[in-house]
Amino acid sequence: MTWAIQANISPSWFDPGETSGIATPYIFLYALHDALVKPMPGRAMASSLATSWSESQDGLTYDFVLRTGVTFHNGDPFTAEDVKFSYERYKGAGAAELRKKIKAVTVVTPQLVRLTLHEPWPDFLTYYATPATGAGWIVPKSYIEKVGSEKFKEQPIGLGPYRFVDFRPGVEVLLEANISYWRKVPSVKRLVFKSVPDATTRLTMLKRREADVAYALFGPLGEEVRRDPNLKLEPVVSPATQWVVFTSRQYDPASPWFDRRVRLAANHAINRRAINEAETLGHSLPTGSIVPRRFDGALALEPFPYDPKKARQLLAEAGYAGGFDAGDFAVDNVFTGLGEAIVNDLTAVGIRTRMRPLDRAADQAAHHERTHKGLALQVSAALGSAATRIGTFVASTGAQSWIKDAQIDSWYAQQATERDHHVRQAILYKVQQKLHDEVRFIPIWELGVLHASGPRVAVSGLGLIPLLLFSGPLEDVQLKS
Repeated sequence: MTWAIQANISPSWFDPGETSGIATPYIFLYALHDALVKPMPGRAMASSLATSWSESQDGLTYDFVLRTGVTFHNGDPFTAEDVKFSYERYKGAGAAELRKKIKAVTVVTPQLVRLTLHEPWPDFLTYYATPATGAGWIVPKSYIEKVGSEKFKEQPIGLGPYRFVDFRPGVEVLLEANISYWRKVPSVKRLVFKSVPDATTRLTMLKRREADVAYALFGPLGEEVRRDPNLKLEPVVSPATQWVVFTSRQYDPASPWFDRRVRLAANHAINRRAINEAETLGHSLPTGSIVPRRFDGALALEPFPYDPKKARQLLAEAGYAGGFDAGDFAVDNVFTGLGEAIVNDLTAVGIRTRMRPLDRAADQAAHHERTHKGLALQVSAALGSAATRIGTFVASTGAQSWIKDAQIDSWYAQQATERDHHVRQAILYKVQQKLHDEVRFIPIWELGVLHASGPRVAVSGLGLIPLLLFSGPLEDVQLKS
């Protein structure tokens, strides 16, 4: 069974220890690896490598009872030492927060791990037991200590339903079924994930049966799938929120973006409804927030209405009656259709910007290293809560945050130790309301991603796991007899 993937595959996506705050690595993590606890069909936190877990009454310790008889793809037994090692080497999204909150990881017995916190942390399980981070995904201690982390990315060994066979950079990844997988023997013997950044090529491959599933077919391509009786359009509305960031220029007094009226004008310039119909056939949910509605702690915020007249008026009040040159607008090359629509809407009110498409890995690196200039499209389909989304993209220490706000940092720290759910939610609401009032982003929508499957597919895996953007569990995908 073959997937046509919308990005060039990065070897870092094979290593849970480097998991970033986006969903793309989970295409491979759900195949090659396994977690103590993870989202599965019908459950946001399902027992996997941990058969059970418990929290102490004081909220300071969490015990995980591990599944017995499980082995890595190379035959090494899975033990508590691997859990401790996986946490200690983790350096992906949320790593700083985890290090700050977790006091110790203790191997009590080969089948029991205890995590001790410095103080109660209501978001612990959200950080550790959902794909908000990759910290709870387990790697083999003995193997990595023998070959090193770089070699591990070249020849990954895991506990997942599929084994690594081969990776040709820029071409494909080949995996084969792990017949010893604890949950079930995978239904499909061999999986192929092909790097196909060009959307038209992905659709062509689907039509020619060179691919069985094609990801991210937006706009006219999605409409073409819908018209083809041999293909099946499978839209997934996920926590893949998309928004435009003003980067660091919103804090530069010499920049137009320093003026709230200019940022508000940009929001009023965007015709989200028209873009939704054109790009995602109406499957996206326009929003006024970067936090998905279904996340715990999310404040429901509507987008600023489309009003180009109001936008031009605000620009004039701010001293830019003739508009201004906003420079480049960096966009992941998967989303160039959305990028072009945003550029057109901004240009129509006088905000002149030029789209600069980037490969996903380069775009993510620029967000992480804060090297984007001008405007940039930002997206996250990572699971979690309002707190985890704010932790990554709003708190000043966040892995991809462009926000610098001492008050928000103080509120974020305060909510992190608040055990009363209602009090904590009120604090998170204040953060989201402040971002909205100050117009720190241009939220676009919760993305309805247009995937598609071909005539050989019985079960694509799309939509089986709530809020997961891609196919999963991969051991459940099926081809027709």
